[in-house]
Formats: sequence, C-alpha cells, structure tokens
Amino acid sequence: MADIAVWTVRVVSRTAALICVLAIVFAIFPANPANALVRFVESFATSLSLGLHDLFRLPDARWQVLVNYGLAALVWLVIGSAAASLIRRVTR
Repeated sequence: MADIAVWTVRVVSRTAALICVLAIVFAIFPANPANALVRFVESFATSLSLGLHDLFRLPDARWQVLVNYGLAALVWLVIGSAAASLIRRVTR
C-alpha cells in the first residue's frame, strides 16, 4: 500500500512540475494562444504555481515566466520528493 502512495505522490508532483515547465516552454518559444493545448497548460499552470506565478515582476515577460514557473516546478519536485520519502519512512 505504501508503494502505491509513494508512486502516486511522485506522479502527481512530477506532472505538476511538467505542466509548469510546459508553460515556460510555451512562453519562451511563443506558442499559438488559440491552441487548445496551450490554453489548457497556461490555465492549469497558473493553478499549480502555488501562488508563485507573479512572485517576481521582471521587465521581460519571458524571464518572468521562466523564473516564477521554474520556481514553482522546483517546489513541486522538492515537495513530492520529501513527501514520498516521508511516506516511505513512516511505513517501514
């Protein structure tokens, strides 16, 4: 049972980080804003950014997305790794 919980935490945290990274890619390499995938990723990434999507205000919008969403992706990876390790330790 613990293995399923660890796997679930890792998948969820890595998926959230991936969506943040996709938002970065779509901002740096301007994607078609009318595309359904781009709209989905951008709206979902805002929800998954943990409130970090507007933490830093930079003059260049691309840098702003890179820094803010990159930080959110990093936080997701750290939280997911810590939670998976905690679950692993508690269930031993």
